[in-house]
Amino acid sequence: MQIDCAGRVLDLSQPVVMGVLNVTPDSFSDGGLYSSLADALHRAELMVVEGAALIDVGGESTRPGAMPVSVQEEMDRVLPVVERLARELSVPISVDTSKPEVMRAAACAGAGLINDVRALRLPGALEAAVASGLPVCLMHLQGEPVTMQQEPYYTDVVADVYAFLAERVRACESLGIRRDRILVDPGFGFGKTLEHNLALLRSLHRFGDLAAGVLVGISRKSMIGALTGAPVGERLSGSLAAAVIAAWQGANIIRTHDVRETVHALCICAAARAIV
Repeated sequence: MQIDCAGRVLDLSQPVVMGVLNVTPDSFSDGGLYSSLADALHRAELMVVEGAALIDVGGESTRPGAMPVSVQEEMDRVLPVVERLARELSVPISVDTSKPEVMRAAACAGAGLINDVRALRLPGALEAAVASGLPVCLMHLQGEPVTMQQEPYYTDVVADVYAFLAERVRACESLGIRRDRILVDPGFGFGKTLEHNLALLRSLHRFGDLAAGVLVGISRKSMIGALTGAPVGERLSGSLAAAVIAAWQGANIIRTHDVRETVHALCICAAARAIV
């Protein structure tokens, strides 16, 4: 499977790595590290050298408890970075946003994919995505970042998340975004307990028929800390284990802060799956 991301091809014949580039002051792991354009460019270039197949640029933190930022502030953070990376890098640039205004502006700046944690549910977001002509990633989120970890509840987390994503895929298709231009993400840590996250990880293979591919973001998240006792900066080994399990269960894209190590882990996973 190949996806055209504004003229740059994303090849999903084997699992690939999406490098995380947060240009925010308050993201849970790397907030404030890449606030300058020079730092952001250097980090993105390094991730491409390490094997990232695409770079995901985010200008608003969606960590638990995070407060929203204005449209203008998000655009001020994101657009210069997207424009520069799209001009200087060979891989697709994804924009991690829920705001239709940012989607439109980022598409004009050279973004090749819209990655929305709210699955294009804000007013005007679906229409903006359609108008951009870009492929999209739809993520499941229960509640909002500021409150999402306050007693999340599901009747059956796998069935509930699957049904939500299926409905959002249908909404996209109804306005002309083809299924082969859609990715889905079950949203690890976004309104889920540890038990919910583990159930989704075990059942990730069930999401493969929804769209062109499945994207997973587990890197350094609290579920890794809960299981290992490790602080955010010491969750590499746990994150790699989760990434390999996700890929074995059918994930096509692993979104991570630690690109080189994850690329190496996925190489071993792909080789083992090929033998099987």
